[in-house]
Amino acid sequence: MTKNTDSILEYVLANVKPSEKELREIKKKLAEYTEKIRKNLRRIKVNADIFVGGSAAKGTLIKKDVYDIDLFLRFDKKYKNEILSDLAEKAISGMRGMRVHGSRDYFRIKISEGIFLEIVPVRRIKNPAEAENVTDLSYSHVNYIKKKVKSQKLLDEIRLAKAFCYANNAYGAESYVRGFSGYAIELLVYHYKGFLKFVKEIAKMKYHGNNKSVIDIEKRHKNKGSILIDLNEAKLKSPIILVDPTYKQRNVLAALSEETLGNFQNTCKKFLKKPSAAFFLQKKIDLEKIKKNSYSKGYDFLELKMTTNKQEGDIAGSKLLKFYRHLSEEAGKFFDIKEKGFEYNREKSAKIFFAGKKRQWIVTNGPTVDDKSNSERFRAAHRSVFIKNSRLYSKEGINLTLKEFIRKFKDKNQKKIGDMSITRIEILD
Repeated sequence: MTKNTDSILEYVLANVKPSEKELREIKKKLAEYTEKIRKNLRRIKVNADIFVGGSAAKGTLIKKDVYDIDLFLRFDKKYKNEILSDLAEKAISGMRGMRVHGSRDYFRIKISEGIFLEIVPVRRIKNPAEAENVTDLSYSHVNYIKKKVKSQKLLDEIRLAKAFCYANNAYGAESYVRGFSGYAIELLVYHYKGFLKFVKEIAKMKYHGNNKSVIDIEKRHKNKGSILIDLNEAKLKSPIILVDPTYKQRNVLAALSEETLGNFQNTCKKFLKKPSAAFFLQKKIDLEKIKKNSYSKGYDFLELKMTTNKQEGDIAGSKLLKFYRHLSEEAGKFFDIKEKGFEYNREKSAKIFFAGKKRQWIVTNGPTVDDKSNSERFRAAHRSVFIKNSRLYSKEGINLTLKEFIRKFKDKNQKKIGDMSITRIEILD
């Protein structure tokens, strides 16, 4: 098995590494735009350094259809936090960058086909405690990885881990992914000394209640107990606590959700049981196959396209995902959902689907029997009402398809849909 696994990983690595031509193009464009920004900074007389961040700086970039390269503008501490994004906008004057809103606005520039620059304003700090935004720590993160991960073998192991996470929808700290950031993957592979050990350790991690897995690479804390005390509650909600080696008050995996980790663990176990290069290929949802399979089993099938008015990226993605989850919950009251899916294109829309079997009944909770006025209204609105434990309930048969359910949901919940920033729900099938 080891020999077979080694040959699989060797084959995968050859396919996930960007080509020399791609790397030369990225390097050339980076140099070109860095010089333009330097000239602008001199022109507007602003004190700021420029450094490349992320995977491009650390030598862990993986092959993608679209490359997002982080370029940080590291402003002197004399500039107030609230003007950094405006200064960055002046620094990229004439470069047609799109402003992306967030905890601190940054800019996205298309510099060639398939290559985007993300211009991120940060503060030049020496002490991590001075950080006013997590991006202020990026310089420390780059330096830490470059200092610790020097061998090409370990850099390649990180590439394998990133490709594996990316293919299985676990790469990214964005709220519509809630997975492993690139920095988190780099730290974990460095900590476990390789891709396979990373997969094995993740597969067996337990995380019920306060029994979380805690990783403190540089032993910044005395013990697990002190970590749980020192970090604030918001940073302890994730199933794994990974202490940032550059700043002990930060959990690098704070964005990781139990749902994402659970799905990823199942994938890790399947890979370990039967290794294959297919685990490194991003899987496309075969809707025709799902639809055909659903109809053969007597299930109903529905495909929708949802659109939001929020800014594309993390904000739009999180709004669309939140609404998808709400709609799933509502549909689940009327249908036994057998399969469902969410596919976000990083723009302002997402496609979703449901396949399920109509439930026989829907039971609706009503008021307590001593609430006379509301009880009368509930009885008037529902035909079949019964009492259980001093509360009214209605039990009604279900006689509608998924399409009919969506149409009724849209008509009945127009305000709620708008309040959730959804501008359109289109039935595709």
